[in-house]
Amino acid sequence: MKDLRAFRMLMASVAAVGVGAGASAAGEFDGVTIQAKLIGGQQYEGLYARIADWEAETGGKVEISSKKSHFEIDREIKSDMAAGTTSWCVGSNHSSFAPQYEGLYVDLNAFVPAETVAEFVPGNINASTVGGELLMLPRAQFDVSVLYYLKSNYEDADKSAAFKEEYGYDLAVPETWDQVKDQAIFFADPPNFYGTQYAGKDEAIVGRFYEMVVAEGGNYIDETNKPIFNSEAGQRALQWFVDLYEAKAVPAGTTSYVWDDLGQGFASGTIALNLDWPGWAGFFNDPESSKAAGNVGVAVQPMGSAARTGWSGHHGFSVTDDCENKDAAVSLVMFLTSEESQLAESAGGSLPTRTAVWATNVEAAQNGDDAFRAEALAAFAEGAKHAFAVPPIPEWGESTNIVFPELQAAIVGDKTVEEALNDAAEGVDELMREAGYY
Repeated sequence: MKDLRAFRMLMASVAAVGVGAGASAAGEFDGVTIQAKLIGGQQYEGLYARIADWEAETGGKVEISSKKSHFEIDREIKSDMAAGTTSWCVGSNHSSFAPQYEGLYVDLNAFVPAETVAEFVPGNINASTVGGELLMLPRAQFDVSVLYYLKSNYEDADKSAAFKEEYGYDLAVPETWDQVKDQAIFFADPPNFYGTQYAGKDEAIVGRFYEMVVAEGGNYIDETNKPIFNSEAGQRALQWFVDLYEAKAVPAGTTSYVWDDLGQGFASGTIALNLDWPGWAGFFNDPESSKAAGNVGVAVQPMGSAARTGWSGHHGFSVTDDCENKDAAVSLVMFLTSEESQLAESAGGSLPTRTAVWATNVEAAQNGDDAFRAEALAAFAEGAKHAFAVPPIPEWGESTNIVFPELQAAIVGDKTVEEALNDAAEGVDELMREAGYY
């Protein structure tokens, strides 16, 4: 297809100059082994396969000591910090997590040429900077979720007639979260087919809840960092999750799901509507990995009563201050976030964080004949207009550990929505008071 050929041609031209900007001399790191702790998952394996190219070019070796979900990596990193065992060198990082790791990572401004930093989207660099220090280089994983859906559900005349008779409006790709709930309940046929799904534990569900609160006109914390999510907007947001669970429109195990579970679930062809990240786009429409391939539509994320959801962030790589071979570690990080690497990652559907790669993606989609890629890119480009980050405070992650069990309690019916949110807010309020915010 034309757009894939365009990617391959540009990638080949970048490859011709070696590992890219800031490339190390051949054999410069002979005998050096870099230990890395990386986020794991299907959508990341293509990039990690390229590490062999860095090893061949530089003579260095990479030992991946951990490859887990970001939540598990986060817990492991914090355990290392507490134990003083942070001599490993490269770690996966995320704009939502970075403020928590005070003192762990070097300021990459001291290692990476300013002209290289300038090649990234400024907003991503700003979000990678904490207290004036550039703590990570962004990879081609700028995340904002949009709506994936099975097109066949909207091409069935009998379903359309039955839906309109029951709900009083035409069946079409949903534009609001109320419509998503209606349609998810309508499409569900448990245990064989479900209307939708959501991540149900850890930061994953708190982030989803947070963006739904914003969509309903509320917020997570106020300007003093006091929790305010136990509001009418918060109650409406959480009730959405509860209603879907009670209606059996989501899988029973959804309260234990995180991102990989959702990706595999939609790829199984048994989920009608799925709010998910860019990195899954290519996977979902690949017949070798997905039963939904050829039947996948992509649309901008729906509206709440006040705004669109848009919880966002981006992945990156950092270098520890205790690393004995910082130059080699920085070389690896620059390679993994280079233009060539971002072209390779974004070809699978993820959104790049380098300006030039954004331009190449848009041009390829416009000039190519891959209608799905063009549709997905257009949806994510629109979705990115509504993106907003989690609160940029070190306590964000710790607060989610307080909140997510309370959200789960409401979803499964152990507490009312109001009880769960009040208990969660009380816990976060204590955390913020102890942190000295008020």
